[in-house]
Amino acid sequence: MRVHSITVCPDRVDVLVRVEAERMMRTSLDEAIAGRALAVLPGLADHRCFNDAGRSFAEELADTEVPHLFEHVVLELMAEAGSPRSLKGETAWDFRRDGRGVFRVSLEYDDDLVCLGAIKSAGRLIRYILEGGEQPDVRAETLRLTEIRSWPLGSSS
Repeated sequence: MRVHSITVCPDRVDVLVRVEAERMMRTSLDEAIAGRALAVLPGLADHRCFNDAGRSFAEELADTEVPHLFEHVVLELMAEAGSPRSLKGETAWDFRRDGRGVFRVSLEYDDDLVCLGAIKSAGRLIRYILEGGEQPDVRAETLRLTEIRSWPLGSSS
């Protein structure tokens, strides 16, 4: 998954991402993905998901789009760094308009810089969740994001 653009809006950050390998499009490509995601970010188990099936995110995790997982990883990192857990995200796609594998992820924020930092950190976590290997230090990532919150340039909406 590759981030192509990030747009900071007054009420959200919009991220355009592309999943280049078809086999990497969904979390169901490997049954270990859900377990790694919940092990590295246990708070994902409590995420709500607004979908037609009425399933929780923990239920969705077994078979959902990788950018949808990315959305929830960003929101969880922000929450761990002090953002309200009430912030919402949305993952949408229109493959006819944008091309196969292009997704639009929108994320509400309380601090734009924390959101941007969480997007960067989420990229590293997604690689680990999808591929395994050495587990990233999530505590260090969230501490870094918490420090960003105190920067004088950070904004609140």
